[in-house]
Amino acid sequence: MQKQPAVSVAGLVKRYGAKTAVDGLDLEIPGGAVTAVLGPNGAGKTTTIEICEGYRRPDAGTVRVLGLDPVADAAQLKPRVGVMLQSGGVYAGARAVEMLQHTAKLHANPLDVPELVERLGLGSCGRTTYRRLSGGQQQRLALAMAVVGRPELVFLDEPTAGLDPQARRATWELVRDLRRDGVTVVVTTHHMDEAEQLADRVAVVDRGRVIATGSPEELCRSGAESSLRFDGPPGLDLGGLLKVLPDGASVAEPAPGSYRVEAPIDPQLLATVTGWCAQAGVMPDRLTVQRRSLEDVFLDLTGRDLRS
Repeated sequence: MQKQPAVSVAGLVKRYGAKTAVDGLDLEIPGGAVTAVLGPNGAGKTTTIEICEGYRRPDAGTVRVLGLDPVADAAQLKPRVGVMLQSGGVYAGARAVEMLQHTAKLHANPLDVPELVERLGLGSCGRTTYRRLSGGQQQRLALAMAVVGRPELVFLDEPTAGLDPQARRATWELVRDLRRDGVTVVVTTHHMDEAEQLADRVAVVDRGRVIATGSPEELCRSGAESSLRFDGPPGLDLGGLLKVLPDGASVAEPAPGSYRVEAPIDPQLLATVTGWCAQAGVMPDRLTVQRRSLEDVFLDLTGRDLRS
């Protein structure tokens, strides 16, 4: 991860008529890392990314991509930035490999096209026109076109939407290789497991603002505590157990013989609980640690109601 941010957004505002899509958004994306931008439909994340890509102009605020203005300095940025759109960006009648070869020729030092074709499983459809490709094949071609020019920064919009498990894993490995090569990767995704697997940093956007940032681990540790669960004889002395737990902890018996301890989970807590059980002559059964997932965090932050 590089010290200088690859993308810096301050006070960004974008309106569509009476609707404010982005409302004073602030965001910094570190260089040389994978950042996942998450948000419900209509949260403003896509508009923000499109402004960073230079496809839309902001109404207020400042945006700098690799230190440059994505609109005023578009000619300087285009050779340095790769963009994978969720749809479009390819001539409907162009053959897949021909389109990738054409894109490669626009760059001074492109990746090896045959190697990229093989890696993303495009060989069998290389002579098929774009309009006749399956949705997953179109996604893989768009990904290949985004990275073939060896960009310093790449924006990937829902890169694994519609992909089968094998293609999804191949995409993940390609993103990891980009990161190892020092490329900054910005991913928008609705797959929380994808963000947990790939991202060094996560930014959650809702109602036009960034409402949380941090590593997946930091976000999963924030807010509601994780819990330790175990089974044992019904009616254990929970008051006695609570006395040996750290301040702020809680303990409950949601069902007879089923116990839940809520507190920051670390090795010392585990030792405390098992030690108390040993002194009480109790063998804890099915002892498990349950941590919040990134999806839990996302739903806590943005709500659980459906968005229209």
